[in-house]
Amino acid sequence: MAGMIYVVGIGPGSEDYLTPRARKAIINSDVIVGYKVYIELIQNLIQTQEVISNGMKQEIDRVKKVIELAKEGKTVSLVSSGDAGVYGMAGPVYQLAEEMGVDAEIEVVPGVTAVLAAASRLGAPLMHDFVVISLSDLLTPWEKIVKRLHAAGEGDFVVSLYNPRSKKRRSHLIEAQEILLKYRKPETPVGIVWNGTREKEEMLVTTLAQIPHEEVNMFATLIIGNSETYISKGRIITPRGY
Repeated sequence: MAGMIYVVGIGPGSEDYLTPRARKAIINSDVIVGYKVYIELIQNLIQTQEVISNGMKQEIDRVKKVIELAKEGKTVSLVSSGDAGVYGMAGPVYQLAEEMGVDAEIEVVPGVTAVLAAASRLGAPLMHDFVVISLSDLLTPWEKIVKRLHAAGEGDFVVSLYNPRSKKRRSHLIEAQEILLKYRKPETPVGIVWNGTREKEEMLVTTLAQIPHEEVNMFATLIIGNSETYISKGRIITPRGY
């Protein structure tokens, strides 16, 4: 009989933002599987469970291992940062379980996403409609990302950028900024949060014209306001019209 798969969102990093359901799933599992950095974030919850971790770009290998373990009747937690259903592992688990013919029970355990953690630090920037766009073109063609940036700008959405800049992708953030400046004023508020809720958390409130590109990395989440967003006492606020 097939076992149980928990696809667990562990939140932005701090244990304070791990949900009780996520904690329970991890503690009650026979095996915990995840990217090694995420495993380190939940180290305090690891007791007698077997732990299987590996590096970046090995997501499908992790999912296959989880499904194989569930096929053996084990209870397995596959951990993702933030929410497992937002740029996480929930989709591949469902897809590969079906392809591999394993009829395990699957539960997606939601978690606090990076954009929500960042917004809580910045004030109230997400009070109206918003979009989240990843600037990583590893799995999505850059041309499609550009199209989405234009659509978000034209639609006057608050825009959050994930994976804004890496050592290999140094120009994507600049191009995203140039696109959004076609639709927004240069003084549009922008909030940047590095390592949200974690020990090395940093925060900056700036404007769309003054994004410090060289300081932005993969640990940063950006939130760019809409046409009505403003800054008050160092906090970013997007009114909703109550």
